[in-house]
Amino acid sequence: MTTPNRVYIARLAGLTVFDPNGDQVGRVRDAVARLRTSNRPPQVVGLVAEMPMRRRIFLSINRITSIDGEAVALGSGTLNLRRFSKRPNELLVLEDLLDRRVRVEPSGAQGTVVDVAMECSRTGEWALSRIAVREHTGRLTRRGHLHQVGWADVRGLLGAPDGERGTANLLAVLEEMRPADLANALQELPDARRNELAAALDDERLADVLSELPERDQVEILAALDRERAADILEEMDPDDAADLLNELSPPEQDVLLDLMRPDEADPVRQLLKYNPGTAGSVMTSEPVIMPPDATVAEALARIREPQLSPAVAAQVFVTRAPLATPTGRYLGIVHFQRLLREPPAELLGGVVDNDIDPLQPATPLPEITRRMATYDLVAMPVVDAANRLVGAVTVDDVLDHSLPRNWRDRDATDGPARVLDASHAGEARSG
Repeated sequence: MTTPNRVYIARLAGLTVFDPNGDQVGRVRDAVARLRTSNRPPQVVGLVAEMPMRRRIFLSINRITSIDGEAVALGSGTLNLRRFSKRPNELLVLEDLLDRRVRVEPSGAQGTVVDVAMECSRTGEWALSRIAVREHTGRLTRRGHLHQVGWADVRGLLGAPDGERGTANLLAVLEEMRPADLANALQELPDARRNELAAALDDERLADVLSELPERDQVEILAALDRERAADILEEMDPDDAADLLNELSPPEQDVLLDLMRPDEADPVRQLLKYNPGTAGSVMTSEPVIMPPDATVAEALARIREPQLSPAVAAQVFVTRAPLATPTGRYLGIVHFQRLLREPPAELLGGVVDNDIDPLQPATPLPEITRRMATYDLVAMPVVDAANRLVGAVTVDDVLDHSLPRNWRDRDATDGPARVLDASHAGEARSG
């Protein structure tokens, strides 16, 4: 194996895994170590990699040919694609050890685990060897001394964690993940640990992650927060996502949280909650990009460049009369971003609108929306009321979210029959 003899595992998180042909397999999420009955440190048997579609698989340490600061390379292109599941005699190094409160011997110093190193012996066996522990100082303005000590010199690594187990170091490892990937990582954790980590995220980040979780997990995390914080999170969510989440709660709990939200944030959510499930009104976003007909192409291009807009929302501008907040004035038409790129910057939107496709009504059912969007190759469609006022827009991601099975975000519900490549090696490093 062309790799350093000692590797700190937190530095591996997020590294790309490549097969021998240079094709990307996935990204490293953790390392798997097997506990031993003797006093010897746990043996590292492999890595956990996350593949597309959020599937986590086990990579045997014997299949890895190199590890460096940029990537992990495999020596075989055959993989066991069964979803990884931790066994009773195993631990996930980052999930189970990072942020654990421990004691360093013989000094007795108290500290927090910030990283764990694995080391390769002369026989080629990898084991957890060194623990990086940040000493507690009791002073908020001073960072404690960093100890790098042997596994045997640390007490409290195994067994039930202390009640005050921290989250900062694990969050630092997870902070570069996309919201969907972080949501998947949270699903891997015990409920108490998941709720603890979720509560430590800032409001905007937690709102993004909640939108990617199954409804059951959304409700449990929200319930673990105090109501004021829960209302703050709902304010950060897109109105349609907030309405979907509130629909999972009882009407009295909905009312309490809506009353705690700012009126300007709560009003669009209340409106969405009035529509029947499975209709355009229930799945639409009430905050598409809306501009007046006398705005210029240059102004529209600047608007859709705003980084907080999703690709589906930023793909078009809806043109209406004032007022421009939903429900707007009279709906005039739509301008797709490709048209904006082709027109002179000073051209007015009123002169380039496309209005030859009939908008949706709030009661339009989801199958009809899907057919019309597929027929016209659209990524979004306007929704207007009886007075021809724009009340929202249905985007392709809204359609997908509500067309897939209800539990599609649940990682345990998306498994079909396991497909195993090179079955003769399946589980070779995890037997026993």
